[in-house]
Amino acid sequence: MKTLLFTLGAIAAFAQAQPKQAPAPMTFFITSTGTGTGANVGGLAGADAHCQKLASAAGAGNRTWRAYLSTSAADGKPAVNARDRIGTGPWHNAKGTMIARDQAHLHGDTIDLARTGNLITRNNGLNEKGEMVNGVGSTPNMHDILTGTQPDGRAYTDGADHTCKNWTSGGEGVAQVGHHDRNGGGISWNSTHPSRGCSQENLVATGGAGLFYCFAVTGN
Repeated sequence: MKTLLFTLGAIAAFAQAQPKQAPAPMTFFITSTGTGTGANVGGLAGADAHCQKLASAAGAGNRTWRAYLSTSAADGKPAVNARDRIGTGPWHNAKGTMIARDQAHLHGDTIDLARTGNLITRNNGLNEKGEMVNGVGSTPNMHDILTGTQPDGRAYTDGADHTCKNWTSGGEGVAQVGHHDRNGGGISWNSTHPSRGCSQENLVATGGAGLFYCFAVTGN
């Protein structure tokens, strides 16, 4: 018995002596604030700059950050797919939790992956400060996240406006949004319903705040 206790004690001491693995660096977050101009975030360049600014303030500015936003073909320029802007994964939140290991996992590209889903949820869809973002049941509700994208992460091709004029309108148009808390119709993190409009007031009216997802370009 003494030998067994000594062995168990030695194992416990050895385990405690091992260095703890540092959490994975943050490569995903929901913006803690919008730009204050509704869905007019200055196009993709302005949205990327907002991601980079917030990441830098959180000590993660040494990575290239991109806003998870799609744009439609316009003015002779092709459409841009949100999924094509963010690398190949994996992505981790501010606490080190892996929210998706690759593009297929993030977007549910197979039936099995679509059934299980990624880990962008109310508990894991954190902002750059590591804080939970208000969802259904909170005041105010802020679960409408701007994406302008279809569930597969690609831009719409139907000719309608789903991106508030490619993220340059704070008035006319609508934006497709997802629900980070997976609550409500469609239960999709990136494509649940259109906003009421593009102004800050209209985004707030349907449960949003002009927030969007930011991903560090990974795996490339």
